[in-house]
Amino acid sequence: MMRIVLFLATNLAVILVASVTLTILGVGSYMSAQGLHLGNLLAFCLVFGMVGSIISLLISKWMAKKTMGVQIIEQPQNAGEQWLLSTVQELSEKAGIGMPEVGIFGAGEPNAFATGWNKNNALVAVSTGLLQRMDKEEVKAVLGHEIGHVANGDMVTLALIQGVVNAFVMFFARIIGDFVDRMLAGDDEEYTGPGIAFYVTSFIAEMILGILASSIVAWFSRRREYRADEAGAELVSPAAMISALARLKETHDEPSTMNGEMVAFGISGGKMAAMFASHPPLDDRIEALRQRYGA
Repeated sequence: MMRIVLFLATNLAVILVASVTLTILGVGSYMSAQGLHLGNLLAFCLVFGMVGSIISLLISKWMAKKTMGVQIIEQPQNAGEQWLLSTVQELSEKAGIGMPEVGIFGAGEPNAFATGWNKNNALVAVSTGLLQRMDKEEVKAVLGHEIGHVANGDMVTLALIQGVVNAFVMFFARIIGDFVDRMLAGDDEEYTGPGIAFYVTSFIAEMILGILASSIVAWFSRRREYRADEAGAELVSPAAMISALARLKETHDEPSTMNGEMVAFGISGGKMAAMFASHPPLDDRIEALRQRYGA
């Protein structure tokens, strides 16, 4: 129920902010009896595409805490939590970023994620399974990987890429819808504005283009994962990063107990086609580190 409420609230916020932005920019309707106004359409799509991604980025920490049940470590309750805070502090200073919030979430499998719109105000969270199944050096490497995401600005980069991709999916879907609508109207009839064919075709085109566009975002995501692995290797050691990935590989085929929203260090789409996977195969990541560092 909480996820549904958060989803609806986020989408209402996107509509409100985008509508206000379009009004301020003086962008009118992109549809008329004469057809599409391409300038207004492009502005409409860019605003809605970017606003959605930016709002999602700005509330990413809050959403992660709510949806994943992350417990933030304010005051360490035991030696393990103290070690976790101290390690994140050490790696953050080494990477040249501000100290992130540190949290733990319940999940039986080893996993971790980093999120936040600002590299000096991020969140790094690890699963209980990661702390239980990996030794300290491996956990430290995983934390280095996540700190690498933050230091590299991956959350902001991917949000901007997603926003631009969303905008062009909306733009071209409506152009295709307009083309089909005019074709079905025929040359003998006076065009009086978009009909049902425009809306149906635009919807279908948006679904198809959205699937194709997701492969573009996934490609960028996979590239960022290699860089984050390198960050983990350099902040801790190549051997520790390789060992952490190998440990993750051991549990990869076990049934997942995690919610789908924030699978970050692991591979959420391992059974999907490679072009749509957000993470490269673990064997490829391990091999890339071995070739780079001769480990």
